[in-house]
Amino acid sequence: LYGDEVYTRLAETFGALADSNRAKIVHSLRGAELCVGCLAGILGISESAVSQHLRILRTLRLVKSRKDGRLVYYALDDSHIEALLDTCLEHILHEG
Repeated sequence: LYGDEVYTRLAETFGALADSNRAKIVHSLRGAELCVGCLAGILGISESAVSQHLRILRTLRLVKSRKDGRLVYYALDDSHIEALLDTCLEHILHEG
């Protein structure tokens, strides 16, 4: 077993993905780098709402940001996040 802090962070990570809009954001960033406006269009929610979700995802190191002029682009923090998403989706979509 690990220390309590590790399990707390694990629970926080799954908690962040428990929100369907945040799960959609993470899925949308799979293999793509997108700005808040693009994510808002994909999800059909306001840019303000997207920004609030991204703040949570950034805090937990699920996404990272890169500024380019006046725009900020978001991407998955690393390949572990993509693998976590793929594993969860595979489990959900598995028949049997």
